Amino acid sequence: MRDTDGVYVGLMSGTSLDGISAAVVRFASAGSRVDHELLAFNSSAYTDSQRDRLAIAMSHGIAEEYCALSFELGDWLATAALEVMQHAGVNAHDVRAIASHGQTIWHSPRRATWQIGESAVIAERTGVDVVADFRVRDVAAGGEGAPLVPIADAMLYSSRDEWRLLQNIGGIGNVTVVPPDGEITGVRAFDTGPGVVLIDQLVRKLYPGMRYDQDGTIALSGIVHDDVVSTLLLDPYFLQLPPKSTGREYFGTQFANDLEAMVGRSATRADVIATAVALTAESIGDSVRRFVREPFSEMVVSGGGARNVALIDALRRSLAPHRVTLFDEIYYDGEAKEAVAFALLGYLHIAHMTGNVIGATGARGPRVLGKLTPA
Repeated sequence: MRDTDGVYVGLMSGTSLDGISAAVVRFASAGSRVDHELLAFNSSAYTDSQRDRLAIAMSHGIAEEYCALSFELGDWLATAALEVMQHAGVNAHDVRAIASHGQTIWHSPRRATWQIGESAVIAERTGVDVVADFRVRDVAAGGEGAPLVPIADAMLYSSRDEWRLLQNIGGIGNVTVVPPDGEITGVRAFDTGPGVVLIDQLVRKLYPGMRYDQDGTIALSGIVHDDVVSTLLLDPYFLQLPPKSTGREYFGTQFANDLEAMVGRSATRADVIATAVALTAESIGDSVRRFVREPFSEMVVSGGGARNVALIDALRRSLAPHRVTLFDEIYYDGEAKEAVAFALLGYLHIAHMTGNVIGATGARGPRVLGKLTPA
């Protein structure tokens, strides 16, 4: 047992801009692995105003607006932390650290990355040490700065005797290739491309008042334009060799508009959504066929996209005969997975242990990730 074992809080705000995921997790060292227990999980949705302000900040703004938004987001994150701590029945004295991913405003792989959500505000409001700004050290070391979840995929969710793929479908999709029993040296990971970012953008544009296609109902009523999917899969990002990462900067409004235009005006709105779903599923399947040579038998899927029946059905067709299993069916609510992963990164920071996976980010070497703001 390490003296850093104990209770940690993980906070995640992803590219889908749905809201803040918060998890309270107890960690205990267990050799090369780490035992964990999820004590509480909470997801708080952003208001329309909050979501709009974050979305706008990703495309343009001035220094004053970014500064104010970072402090306000810190306040929103602190509220999420306090609420989930209350649900878990723990107080500030029980928690070793809060680990906050913040909100990515800009991500330029191997060049620069920027997450906002002022950690000092979180520390002041909660009375707990805060670890934040996890991606910058990996980028400084020549890495992509993403994905960072692979360390948790290996240490917490590996199979005892089989290779396994863990696919997250948030705003952006990312896959981790995990060896049996979580052997870190064999772990690889990369962003597969869009998760739900294209689907959600098109739903909001074509169906005013709707934020997303719940359960994939719209997509299931539409017709997929396979020629559009095939053409878009020739995009340079999909052909680029891993390690690689991407974000809303790439698969944003322009990409979504291009897809809509290619489907054509004679198509229905549902056809556009169905085609976006098919592209998302095929981008994952195509990435696996191109870049994964390890003998895996199962892909375990988590993230908001795992709730989209049309997307999961399309993914199963794309990956057949390999199994596609939902994370919820094996562990717990898959929406908690990324918040748990950042809680683990907080634990690793406090323990002065490596947080990045070189096979995922391409950094020059292992690094302790994050910056500490004392309570």
